[in-house]
Amino acid sequence: MRGLRYLLGGVVSLALLSRAVAAPPPTEYQVKAVFLFNFTRFVDWPPTALADPQAPFVIGVLGRDPFGRMLDDAVRGEQVNGRPLVVERYRSRTELKRCQILFIDRSAGVDLAPVLTALEGAGTLTVSDFEPDAPRNVTIRFLEEDHRIRLRIDVDSARSAGLTISSKLLRPAQVVGSSREN
Repeated sequence: MRGLRYLLGGVVSLALLSRAVAAPPPTEYQVKAVFLFNFTRFVDWPPTALADPQAPFVIGVLGRDPFGRMLDDAVRGEQVNGRPLVVERYRSRTELKRCQILFIDRSAGVDLAPVLTALEGAGTLTVSDFEPDAPRNVTIRFLEEDHRIRLRIDVDSARSAGLTISSKLLRPAQVVGSSREN
């Protein structure tokens, strides 16, 4: 009986210890950083989006950078169709360069209309986490529902950018726009 008590005590101690050293759950922007990376696998860009065969695949962040090193860590050493994947940061729309994915931070919201106009026809996937009632034309919005990150995808915006979004990404998302398929 005493051996059983020691065994149970050891199991309880291990359970408590494993809980104490378990990694904390990922933060909101760690999850969003991984989403940005994974978009490279579920979106097809038009050939004009990467006209230079030597150009890297660029994920840009416009405005305040809520990711810090998390986005860099998520893409470190990764490639997209044989191209290195890099992260660039732009404080304002005047610094904006050609990129394939552009995360637009809430701090850049005042520049949203001119940014989207400047990106027309560039084959850029625009992503933001603005409130759901913010102006349309951002292709993917991050929404938070029940402490989970969900996606809202504007298929009209994707189509006008020349992007093809996989049904694997569309299926779990909230799809908006005139066409429910892309």
